[in-house]
Amino acid sequence: MNHKISRRKFIGIGNLVLLGSLIPEFVHASDTFLSETKNSDQLMQKLIASNDNSVKKILDEGLLNINIRLNSYRSLASKIAILSAAFSCPQSNYYRSEIIVQHLNVAIDIMLKGQYNDGTVDAGGNRQSPPDTAFVLENICAATAVLTNTDNNTTLSVRKNLKKFILNAGKAMLTGGVHTPNHRWVICAALANINTLYPDAKYVRRIDEWLSEGIYLNEDGHYSERSGVYSAVINRAFITMAILLQRPELLNVVHKNLTTYYYYTEPNGDLISIDSRRQDQLTTLTVTPFYLQYRYMAIHTKDPLFTYMVRTIESLPDFEEKILSHSLILFMENSELQKELPVLKNNPHEFEKFFVASNLARIRHENTSVTLFGGTDKPVKIISGRSSNPNFITFAKGNAILNYMRLSTSFFRMGYFRSNGLEKIGQTYRFTETKEAYYYQPMPVISRKTDGDYKLSASPDGRFWNKMDFDAREKSNIKTQTTVIEITENNGVLQLEIKVDGPPNVEVTLEMCFKEGGKLTGTESLGNNNYMLKSDPGTYVFGGDTIEFGPGKKEHQRIDNLASEQYGYHQGSLRTDGMHVFLTGYTPFRHKMTLG
Repeated sequence: MNHKISRRKFIGIGNLVLLGSLIPEFVHASDTFLSETKNSDQLMQKLIASNDNSVKKILDEGLLNINIRLNSYRSLASKIAILSAAFSCPQSNYYRSEIIVQHLNVAIDIMLKGQYNDGTVDAGGNRQSPPDTAFVLENICAATAVLTNTDNNTTLSVRKNLKKFILNAGKAMLTGGVHTPNHRWVICAALANINTLYPDAKYVRRIDEWLSEGIYLNEDGHYSERSGVYSAVINRAFITMAILLQRPELLNVVHKNLTTYYYYTEPNGDLISIDSRRQDQLTTLTVTPFYLQYRYMAIHTKDPLFTYMVRTIESLPDFEEKILSHSLILFMENSELQKELPVLKNNPHEFEKFFVASNLARIRHENTSVTLFGGTDKPVKIISGRSSNPNFITFAKGNAILNYMRLSTSFFRMGYFRSNGLEKIGQTYRFTETKEAYYYQPMPVISRKTDGDYKLSASPDGRFWNKMDFDAREKSNIKTQTTVIEITENNGVLQLEIKVDGPPNVEVTLEMCFKEGGKLTGTESLGNNNYMLKSDPGTYVFGGDTIEFGPGKKEHQRIDNLASEQYGYHQGSLRTDGMHVFLTGYTPFRHKMTLG
């Protein structure tokens, strides 16, 4: 198999003519540019206009006065790509502009001065970072390809210095290490880009070394990080390798992952990140960064589901900022993105999908979206690379959004309920968790020390560390608490039954966090965006849509310090912005409620 494809062939892939005279063989290309379809015409016009707006901002900011020690090389590389696209696009207001060349020379000079002898650059706290250098190369290689195919002598110095930077960085790509799973594939994509511009078998050998580790994709269609942020990064890398190395088999994992993220997308474009193992597990992000992947794969596979996702993303408020403002160069680099999408015959937004490996269920109706999350990655560790999210329900009804539902008890200050998985029994989803807490007997005679200097270790229940050598001690007075939550969905309405059993008189707190800015009725305000649902049902209204919930329950008013002793000791909090509604009671706790 041929392991590379020429950059010029890549830019002309699909026999679609590109901008102006980017490809010297097509000197009259500008006569036919944007002639594919009306939709493609409009998109390309928007890309060019938005890229020109980005150029204006760059010029207004004064790139010539930029701080050489800015350590924002990814941002600077993006600016280089934006400027290069404008210079090379006949329809741009900055086509072959001398001021663009001037700024490109300054920008690449800054990049070279910030590059270490080993080819790397810094990125925030990551010093001399191979993976961060790989992210930089994505834009730098695209800029080099487009400028090279513009065939203009005025950019000779720019292209010479871009080549110097890329080949220096290539040394780091050949030898450098990584931190996280996605870094491997970003480095491989960078190597594929370098190899296409400046072919050398050593780049492909290094790619094969990483690929020989195997690509993890579970039965649910998730990569190991299970993160929307990094799935988009990985998909982009595999598409690059599939095209440039002529390895179409790499697109199989992309197709499966993109199908999964169709199910993970809310009607308003927000991504479900409740089960992520990375920093997005407690944040809100949109599906917009997946746009180019959905577009390429829709065209490549003719899958109408991906067309649906492309059209969804194009309608989102952040499409201009996250895609149009800087993606022109990618459409210039890979003309297949300019092709017509397969026809979308209907809007596929009715489904129920149970992701067994992730303990997560997604249910969509015309105007309603439900997520049920049964927890993963036990024991819980609050650290990058593990899922620790205590949210077990998210619910959206049009504009009205319940960000999450959580349950906490005062049982030994062990914090939030986190289910030991999710099972479906008939039409009912069941969450279960049993917590154990211990007391400890005197040290056995054989293990006693006269100086009392015992091993500093974690308590078996995971609550704390002490110099007690817990493993050598017998547990006693063991206490257990079992929580069972059963949820049945019927046409967008949830019936919940919650049971908490164990030692009596333990405080139980059910927390619902609604999107800030709505209107609550049937609740009692406690101040600081906290509300109590005492007995009757309540409603939440936002943008003309209404969520009904209840009935309520109020037996105590413990609504603070819900996250566990671990968070309390470190003065940390899992509380997020929103309107927080609470129901409270004591064990043995029983409560039935409706959400819909």
